[in-house]
Amino acid sequence: MSSRKPRRWVRRLVVTVVVLGVLLVAADRAAAWAAENRLASMAEQQAARYDLTAQDTSVQIGGFGFLPQVAREEFSSVTMTMTKPTFSEVPGEDLEVKMNGVHVPRGVITGDAGAAVTVDTTDIRLKLSPAEVAKLAARGTGLSGLTLQAVDGKLKTKLSLRGISIDATVTPMANKGRLALKIEQISDSVPEAVRAVLQARLSRGISLPKLPYDASLKEVVIEGGSVVLVATAANLKLTT
Repeated sequence: MSSRKPRRWVRRLVVTVVVLGVLLVAADRAAAWAAENRLASMAEQQAARYDLTAQDTSVQIGGFGFLPQVAREEFSSVTMTMTKPTFSEVPGEDLEVKMNGVHVPRGVITGDAGAAVTVDTTDIRLKLSPAEVAKLAARGTGLSGLTLQAVDGKLKTKLSLRGISIDATVTPMANKGRLALKIEQISDSVPEAVRAVLQARLSRGISLPKLPYDASLKEVVIEGGSVVLVATAANLKLTT
């Protein structure tokens, strides 16, 4: 009989530890869910100041353990995702904002007025359709009939210049905050003078509307059938 009592005690201890662990995880997850909703609301309010709206906004807090991060008043990372965003009347496909070193005073979680979130570094990825980029390019270059289609990591373009219909392959890139298009391939039938004028117009870059959160354009890449603007923002601050 005496040998069974310790075994029962051990089993009860294990069960108790497991139950407490489950309760702590549940509490941690519930608190994180509330904080994510709070941060999403703050991000949406801040985005509206940059003429940025979206069909849906979600926030996910990274790092291990939410409550320990709350105690430190700093999250290692926070990722905000916006579905079908529109910035300065330009519709996008989606927007991802990755914030690193996110300082969150307890007042933000409790809803205190005036509490603010500050962010060390912010990386932004704004996905646009080639059709929307083509509209921006046509307005910025004055080229008529300009269309763009993403194919194998590059953009196929059709346009008209000096009465000549042109098919070309171009690569998008960032040029001093503007979206430039570099000609990679063009028909030999296009006169050299026309080709030079076209390259000059495309390479000087397209002026973009103001990017969300005053971000600076760093890179432009093709992903699947979309054009992705990669940008960074400094000194991001989220307030209510």
